[in-house]
Amino acid sequence: MRTRPRLAAMVAGLLVATLAGTVQAVHADPVGASAGDYEWNNVEIVGGGFVPGIVFNQSEPDLVYARTDIGGAYRLDPGTGRWVPLLDWIGWDDWNLTGIVSLATDPVDTDRVYAAAGTYTNDWTSDNGAILRSSDRGATWQRTDLPFKLGGNMPGRGMGERLAVDPNDNRILYLGAPSGNGLWRSTDHGATWSKVTSFPNPGDYVQDPGDSSGYLSDRQGVIWVAFDPESGAEGRASQDIYVGVADKENTVYRSTDGGASWQRIPGQPTGYLAHKGVLDHENGFLYIATSDTGGPYDGGAGDVWKFATGTGEWTRISPVPSDDEDNYFGYSGLTIDRQDPETIMVATQISWWPDVIFFRSTDGGATWSPIWEWADYPNRTMRYRMDVSGAPWLTFGQHPAPPETTPKLGWMTESLEIDPFDSDRMMYGTGATVYGSRDLTAWDRDEQITIEVMAQGLEETAVNDLVSPPAGAPLVSALGDIGGFRHDDLGRVPARMFTSPNFDSTTSLDFAEKSPNVLVRSGNFDRSARPNDRGVAFSTDGGSNWFQGSEPGGVTGGGTVAAAADGSRFVWSPQGTGVHHTAGFGNSWQPSQGIPAGAVVEADREDPSVFYGFSGGRFYVSTDGGRSFTATAASGLPGSGDVRFKALPGSAGDIWLAGGTEGGTYGLWHSTDRGASFTRVAGVDEADSIGFGRAAPGSSYPALYTSARIGGVRGIFRSDDAGASWVRINDDQHQWAWTGAAITGDPRVYGRVYVSTNGRGIVYGEPGS
Repeated sequence: MRTRPRLAAMVAGLLVATLAGTVQAVHADPVGASAGDYEWNNVEIVGGGFVPGIVFNQSEPDLVYARTDIGGAYRLDPGTGRWVPLLDWIGWDDWNLTGIVSLATDPVDTDRVYAAAGTYTNDWTSDNGAILRSSDRGATWQRTDLPFKLGGNMPGRGMGERLAVDPNDNRILYLGAPSGNGLWRSTDHGATWSKVTSFPNPGDYVQDPGDSSGYLSDRQGVIWVAFDPESGAEGRASQDIYVGVADKENTVYRSTDGGASWQRIPGQPTGYLAHKGVLDHENGFLYIATSDTGGPYDGGAGDVWKFATGTGEWTRISPVPSDDEDNYFGYSGLTIDRQDPETIMVATQISWWPDVIFFRSTDGGATWSPIWEWADYPNRTMRYRMDVSGAPWLTFGQHPAPPETTPKLGWMTESLEIDPFDSDRMMYGTGATVYGSRDLTAWDRDEQITIEVMAQGLEETAVNDLVSPPAGAPLVSALGDIGGFRHDDLGRVPARMFTSPNFDSTTSLDFAEKSPNVLVRSGNFDRSARPNDRGVAFSTDGGSNWFQGSEPGGVTGGGTVAAAADGSRFVWSPQGTGVHHTAGFGNSWQPSQGIPAGAVVEADREDPSVFYGFSGGRFYVSTDGGRSFTATAASGLPGSGDVRFKALPGSAGDIWLAGGTEGGTYGLWHSTDRGASFTRVAGVDEADSIGFGRAAPGSSYPALYTSARIGGVRGIFRSDDAGASWVRINDDQHQWAWTGAAITGDPRVYGRVYVSTNGRGIVYGEPGS
C-alpha cells in the first residue's frame, strides 16, 4: 500500500507541544446517499472484521458508536438498528486514518464525538495519527494532526478506551498515546493538545522486543482513562482521574488534583496488564480486567480486581483466578450495569477452545455465573442460544465435534458493554462481527439468553479480488479473513462463505469468460493445521459449491490464478514456487516455462490457448495454454510497485494494465496486440486497478472503470469511449480511503461498478435517477 509522508510541526526545546486543529469540510453521509449522479451502497455481508470498541453515551439513550481496527467508525441508527459509517470521506492519501484506536462520545454535549485515528505506529506508514472531532454526531468532522503515530491495527488495540471526555467540563479530553509518547490533554474540545509532562510513566510493555518490523516491538503505551464525575461539578473539572498503563509492575495511576500530579496507586496488583478500567462512581469502586499480554490474539492468564477508591483496598474478584489450574486465559471485556452497578460482566480475552467465556455477577464480583460450564465431557451447559440469521455465514461452514459448537460465541472479545439505560441490552465485538442480547437479565432467572447478530450496516471486510460474470450471480468476491462469497442478491447476506476449502484469505479469483459457471480461486491458510487442504479450488456451478484439486510442491501462499476462456485449463502463480499450468481441474500441475516465479497471471477472454503474465516491468504471453511464456518487446511499463491487468472480453489480445509506484512509473496502459506493445493512456496520472462493464447505450466498447488519479484528482472513474475521456463517479464524501485492489463493472447493467476497499467491504455504485 502506498504511503505519503506527513510533517508534524514541533517546536524544539518546549516541554509542552501544542497542536492547532485544521478545519476540513468533510461529511459522513450515510451509504446510499447520492455521490454526483451516482448512488453508492454496500454489498451486504454484515461484519467481517474485528470490532475492538463499542461505546455507549452515558447521558443519552440509544446513542452508540463502534470503532474498527481498519474500517473507520460507525454510529448506530436507533430507528433502523443499522450502523451508519462516519468516515467514508477519508481519501486515498489519508488511508492511515481508517484505523481507530479509540473513540469518545461527549456525555455533556451529546452531539460531540471524537476519534483517535491512525492505523500503524511502525514504518508501514509515514503518517502521524490525528484526532477527528465532530459536533454533529459524525456528519461532519474537523481534524487535528498529532506529532506521533497511533495504532488502530497494532497489538493492544482492544485495550482502552484511550480517549475520554471529562463529564464535568467537556472542554477537557485526555488521550493515552503509544510508543512512549505518554499522556496528552486538550482543554478546547480536542482542537489543540498538550503533553501532560507530569505524568510519570509512558508504559514499557512490548509484545516482542526482537521484532525488526516494529509491529510487535512497539511500546503499547498509555491504554485507558477514566474520570470520576463525583470529584467535580458542572463546569468544574473532575479532580479524580484514573489512567491505565501498559506496564506490568506499574499499571494504574491516579490524579486527585485534576491532572496536575499523578501517583501510582499503592497496593495494586502486578504481573499483568490492565486491559480495561471501569469506574463505579456511585459506590466508589474501580474495576480492572487484566491479562498477561496486550492481545488481541493472545493472552494466557489474568485476573479481575476491585479497588475501593475511598479506602485504597484492592480485592481480587476473578471468576477463575490466575493461579487456578482452570485459568488458561486473561480477561479484557469489562462492563457495569449502570442501572445496577453491583451487576458487572467480564469476558475472557482469549479462549480459543472450546469458546470464549462471559462471566456475570450481581453482587459486585463476590460470586459469578459463567455463560457456559462443563457438564459430562464433552458436553456443556449453555446459558445462551445463538441466532445468526442476521449473518448465517458466521458458522464458517464448519461442523465441529463437541465440545466445540458453531457458531462460536466469539474471539478477541475485548469490548463488552451493557446499555447504561437498558439492563437487558448488551453488545460485544468479536474478530468477525458485533453480537448482542436484548434479554440479558434472563440470565439472572436461570433462563437462556439469546445472542444475535447486531452488526447490520457495519461492513469491515478487506477485499482482494472481484468478478462479475456475464451469467449467474452478479458478483463473486475474494476477501481477507472470511474467504469470499457468491452474491445472488447484492442486498442480501449470503448464507455461507466459500468452503472446500475455506481460505483464511482468498488472494485471487477468476472465471471462464465463455463458460462463466467455471470459477477458480486461490488463497492462504494455516498449512500446519490443515495439511490435507490445498491453496486452489474450483467451481462448476458459478461459485455455489467448490472442490479442491492437487497443487505443485512448495506452495506457501495463494498468489494469482487464471482460467482459460473456455474453462479447459488454468494457470496458477502461487507463492513459494514458480508458475504452473494444468489441463482440467488441477490434477496435474506442470511448471510453466519462460516466466519468473511470482508473476501476476491472467487469461485472454476470447482465445482459450492464450494466457498473460507480468513481472518486473516485463509482459509475458503464452499461446500454448500456459506451457511456455515469452517476454514481449513492450517497454515503458512499471518496474516496481503493484501492477494489475485484465484482458477485455469480446476482443482477443485487448489488454489494459494499471499500476506502478509513486515517484516512479505509474499509470494506465493499453495494448491491442497481446501485449507486444503498450500505449500509455494520456491524462491518467496514476492508476491502480482496471475493470470492464456493460457498454454505454450506443457504444460497442465496454465501459472502463478504474481507481486512479486523473487530472490531479483521486477517485473512481468511468470511461465510455475506450479511455479517451473519463468522468469521476464518486465524490469527496464517498472515498473509502484505499480502493486499489480490485474494481469491476457489471457486464449486464450499464453504469454499475463494484469497488474493493481495505476495511469498508465491497461498495457498489449505479447512476442515480
